[in-house]
Amino acid sequence: MLSFNNLELVLGGKTLFDDVSLTIHHHQKVGLVGANGTGKTSLFKIIKKEIEVDQSTVSFPSDLRISYLAQEVKGTDEIALDYVLSGDANLIDIQKKIEKAEIDENYEILGELYEVYSSLDGYSAKSKAYSAKSKAEQLMVGLGFKSGDFNKPLKDFSGGWRVRLNLAKTLMQPSDLMLLDEPTNHLDLDAILWLSNWIKSFKGALILISHDRDFLDDCISYVAHLYQQSIELYSGNYSQFEILRAAKMAEIQSNFIKQQKEVAHMQSFINRFKAKATKARQAQSRVKALEKMELIAPAHIDSPFNFTISETDKISNPLVTLNGAGLGYSEPILSNVAFTICPGDRIGLLGPNGAGKSTLIKSIVGTLPILDGDRETGTNIKVGYFSQHQVDDLDLSISAFMHIQRLDETKTEKQIRTYLGGFAFKGDKVKDPIRLFSGGEKARLAFAIISYQKPNILLMDEPTNHLDMEMRHALTVAIQTFKGAILLISHDRHLLNSSVDTFYLIDNGTLEIFDGDLDDYKNYILDIKSSDNKESKKKKSIKDGPKEDNSEKIKILNSSISKLDKRLFRLNTKLTEANHKLADPELYTDDSSENLQDLIRNQLTFKT
Repeated sequence: MLSFNNLELVLGGKTLFDDVSLTIHHHQKVGLVGANGTGKTSLFKIIKKEIEVDQSTVSFPSDLRISYLAQEVKGTDEIALDYVLSGDANLIDIQKKIEKAEIDENYEILGELYEVYSSLDGYSAKSKAYSAKSKAEQLMVGLGFKSGDFNKPLKDFSGGWRVRLNLAKTLMQPSDLMLLDEPTNHLDLDAILWLSNWIKSFKGALILISHDRDFLDDCISYVAHLYQQSIELYSGNYSQFEILRAAKMAEIQSNFIKQQKEVAHMQSFINRFKAKATKARQAQSRVKALEKMELIAPAHIDSPFNFTISETDKISNPLVTLNGAGLGYSEPILSNVAFTICPGDRIGLLGPNGAGKSTLIKSIVGTLPILDGDRETGTNIKVGYFSQHQVDDLDLSISAFMHIQRLDETKTEKQIRTYLGGFAFKGDKVKDPIRLFSGGEKARLAFAIISYQKPNILLMDEPTNHLDMEMRHALTVAIQTFKGAILLISHDRHLLNSSVDTFYLIDNGTLEIFDGDLDDYKNYILDIKSSDNKESKKKKSIKDGPKEDNSEKIKILNSSISKLDKRLFRLNTKLTEANHKLADPELYTDDSSENLQDLIRNQLTFKT
């Protein structure tokens, strides 16, 4: 279907492809992976004929239908639903002709129109008549839009939401080959789970660029790896590719020795974690994720990133407590929040976009004052807070070197350069002004600043945005050895599964423990997305009024009991840990008096 034969490409004096040959067949779903700057997006531009190359090196049928996700959409007066519908202009045209023929009772051409309608996927497997409008609405709902958004003009949406509209338009367009360049960049986890499910049912071929390994695993069955000006095709998903690549790299003896050290490091951590892991579903999912990391570790020995996140020596317990808190701006988004973070807690926040996940983190940090209730922080709390806001607040006029030097003027230039080298800032890059940095480089510097300050609690709001695959892996590994508490918002399922022991769900103004893992959450989300319309159901419920339903009451009671059981188990585990530490004779030395007081306070707290 699509072939590259002896392809060569030089851009800006840099050779991207040298004698590259690659063939993609019908229905293949291929992940295009490689370091930033290796030519992934350029390959898309060659297919779209935006970059000129020798015509003999690229071949595909002239009638091949290609859809492509653009990253920018202008804010205009065009209605959102009409914009999405424009992705399938032919289907809309045929529908109008059918409607006119039915009104005119012109049955001679009606049969022909229905045949054309069917060939354009005008019918679904579930219903005989499946209008373009209902298809467009389902795509929009799947990507996080509400029914009230359908008739809003494009100019009313932010840039990120306009990109979602463009993705809906791309999915609306009939295609034999779909090109998706970082489609998850502006999506939350709920929308990503829906999109991966949609791609599984897509019948055409797909070439996908993404730094989200779990999303790649869900969507592809081949990997095209761009490396050293060539492209090599692997069979399997991204995880399988990593294992195959690790085996290739191990053929070089020096690589093999490095790999064994990395595997031993991961294995020692896994053994420590297994010893204290609970039987809760997410804790067990984390064990599996860590075992998977041990397998793929050898594939990352040539990563330019090598850093750890150290924690401060002193710590308070609990670190943060919210009691009956109302969180939001002029009006509360979350009400009556009861939430505590203790040392060692590793919590992930789930919930739809706009539900209040970022609001919770900002309220904990203190950048957003609580509206009512109480917020208490430990005496020795030291927060490491990462968000896009922190990245945007970097001083663009100074260098990475100056950012670190401002934190500690006692360090020598060599020490600062060595530290920044772990984040792949080397040579002249260390002294370049931040205004010259890419989004990924700014994010890396923000992590370097956070790590240098030795926090005892990490609050991270979408930390993997703009990070490539190698930096995501390095961050995931660094988080494993961090001994402080973690509160994490992310659409990167690999990071969540590898780093989090407990999930909380934020939805409909409440914060509750989610009793399950990400597979359970995926089923939860897909069940919601598959319903006719969440908004209309709410309105209908209000209109019809409350109905007596004992079975529903029983479900609510059972859910409450389950949540209480889970909380009780968690407190008992912490009580057991406190009792075990209190039994250690070394604790009762003069040097440990502060830790002893914390443990006694914990013991009393967990008993009550």
